[in-house]
Amino acid sequence: MKESLTHCAAAGLLLVALLRPTSGADPARASAYAWVPETISTDGQRLLAKIGGDHAIIPTLPEPGDHDGWARLQAAAAAAREVDLAAVRAKGVAVSRIETDGVSYFDIAPNGLVDDGSVVVYLHGGAFVYFDARGALEGMAKLARVFGRRIVVVDYRLAPAAKWPQITGDVVAVVKRLLAGGAQMRRIAMFGDSAGGNLAVATTLKMRDEGLGLPGAVATWSLTADFRNAADTRVTLRDADPIMSYERQIKNAMLAYADEKDWAHPHVSPVHGDFAKGFPPALIQVGTREILLSDSVRLYQAIEAAGGTAKLDVYEGMPHVFQGQIPNAPESRLAVAKVKAFFDQHLGR
Repeated sequence: MKESLTHCAAAGLLLVALLRPTSGADPARASAYAWVPETISTDGQRLLAKIGGDHAIIPTLPEPGDHDGWARLQAAAAAAREVDLAAVRAKGVAVSRIETDGVSYFDIAPNGLVDDGSVVVYLHGGAFVYFDARGALEGMAKLARVFGRRIVVVDYRLAPAAKWPQITGDVVAVVKRLLAGGAQMRRIAMFGDSAGGNLAVATTLKMRDEGLGLPGAVATWSLTADFRNAADTRVTLRDADPIMSYERQIKNAMLAYADEKDWAHPHVSPVHGDFAKGFPPALIQVGTREILLSDSVRLYQAIEAAGGTAKLDVYEGMPHVFQGQIPNAPESRLAVAKVKAFFDQHLGR
């Protein structure tokens, strides 16, 4: 199957374009992020060669308060991932769109699924400011078949039109709807990539803090765990990451989502959460070729230090959300198989 897991091909290229530095390439940085190791799969080598060799100058992300600029960017990102529901359904799944408390979500179930009550709540990436649930349906339909489970894709609002309390509230509202429909928290998994990985962890803390209880499992791909730019690989991999740039792009997205005074709040930067109060088993996947590697390491350490259960699953030479960029690569197939086994273990089969 050639469809990507979290992004269509056009959106994957858009992600690279949106996040690439905009000024003339620094020679040291260009040399570092163009490096292609021999220790990864041929699919991985092709990906790094492709994105590391593209030095096109593209527009910067808008300033945090530029609502019109963000709206234009969001429209372009959504258009790049436009998906026809009939085409998704033709791939062997049932898909329905549901509205609840002002937020919508898509409910995906493989054809012939015997519903065991478990559900995976998926939160898409996009730096909190672009992409939408509809664009993730093709990839999530594939994962629903691979996992053999129902997947709910939350269409949360985007910053800066909404800030972090409203966006995390959207996710919690969907979980409450699932609970009202008979789901049990212990049979729910929270799952997300990049900004969606942040939301998976942050909303789990939020639900615990609000007395809703804890889901059965949390899985993340390349999450952002801390809005501050202080972690080790934010510096040491700054010139090696072929996709992400904090100073030139990501910081504006973070400021659009949360004012700097809120960056230490655990529902914004979940690495600062009190995990001793309880947290589900967590599977944290990340590549060695991304500035967010330290975010995953620190989250893993925070959970384990508090007596929780976490697995840090690191992939040689892989860039940001590689599972979606090269879904047929050996690294991606292994990563997805591990997520499936993790859900099987903690949600039951």
